[in-house]
Amino acid sequence: MNTEKLLDTLVKAADDKRAEDIVVLNMKGLSLIADYFIICHANSGKQVQAISREMKDRSEEIGTDVKKIEGFDEGKWILMDFGDVIAHIFHRDERSYYNLEKLWGDAPMIDVISRVNR
Repeated sequence: MNTEKLLDTLVKAADDKRAEDIVVLNMKGLSLIADYFIICHANSGKQVQAISREMKDRSEEIGTDVKKIEGFDEGKWILMDFGDVIAHIFHRDERSYYNLEKLWGDAPMIDVISRVNR
């Protein structure tokens, strides 16, 4: 699977389910875990779960299975491992508390708008 295609697919899925403040961090050279982190949030646990479901469904359509999903039942912070891409889907309050963008402040941000419009 092409990592760039997977990244585009996941970002579009999040956008289609009205995820807010979608950020993509380029983790190449900074983390051995993944090449990219997607970080976004929603205003309710149900919406957080809907974004997660959409990402899972869209990834499967292009032949990529989710390796691991954590936090789905709580709907506060869902972590989805797609291999080269890790998605963090937060409830608004949890996102501001954990502030992953600051934690990984050395990671360059990728232009999300261009990915949504591809």
